[in-house]
Amino acid sequence: QKQREYVEQLQAEINALQARLGYEANAETIVSNHIKLLHRYNEAKDATQILVGRLASLKGTTVRQIYIDMDLLDDAN
Repeated sequence: QKQREYVEQLQAEINALQARLGYEANAETIVSNHIKLLHRYNEAKDATQILVGRLASLKGTTVRQIYIDMDLLDDAN
């Protein structure tokens, strides 16, 4: 009985995810698109790091201080 309920719960979760992604969704296409988006994000982040580094150099301060001044630190830092 518990196993059947668990399987039904998993199937309901699968159905919800398929509805969210679309029933015609191709896993390889989704992963490929995700990887492309990650590459774009990393390129933008790298460019931002270069600019923040140059700004710190021009101001004669540290990158960390620029982050503090511009409120760019997350709660973990």
